[in-house]
Amino acid sequence: MPASEPARGPALIRPVRREDAAAIAELYRPYVTDSVITFELAAPDEGEIGARIEAITHAFPWLVAEREGAVIGYAYGSPYRTRAAYRWVAETGIYLAPAAQGQGLGRLLYGALLDALAAHGYVAAIGVLTLPNPASEALHAALGFRPAGVQPGIGFKQGRWHDVGFWQRDLAPRTADPAVPQPR
Repeated sequence: MPASEPARGPALIRPVRREDAAAIAELYRPYVTDSVITFELAAPDEGEIGARIEAITHAFPWLVAEREGAVIGYAYGSPYRTRAAYRWVAETGIYLAPAAQGQGLGRLLYGALLDALAAHGYVAAIGVLTLPNPASEALHAALGFRPAGVQPGIGFKQGRWHDVGFWQRDLAPRTADPAVPQPR
């Protein structure tokens, strides 16, 4: 069953596997080619998505939602910045197949990601959104993120400049001697 046409029924949320790369690439492609939701300009193929999975999942959770064996969404954490002082903060992303949208799956999947990030020891999650994006802004607000700033006109795609909004959600209290986040 193609990722763009998931069956209606309960979704399973699970950790990503390398063999999910083709389905994730297919699901993500229209976001790259047909929207400004992501600032990638060339859609990554199965090999590139597989390499990303292998490179990052040792430190950050990636989760997929599937129905009847079809990947219908994925959410992931990644480094927010490369400087060591940021290592307790994760940037987040979530993408759903069009037929999976509007059913509460985004909250379920993203909520599971936030729980996994907290379990790893991250203290904050940062959502980075191309603006305007009412659906994503509503999802972030519903999950306890708060607006943390806007950078006007910093991304150029599809012939125009776009604003980027930063949304932040705390996952754990700040301590004087925080443990370095660890995979679970």
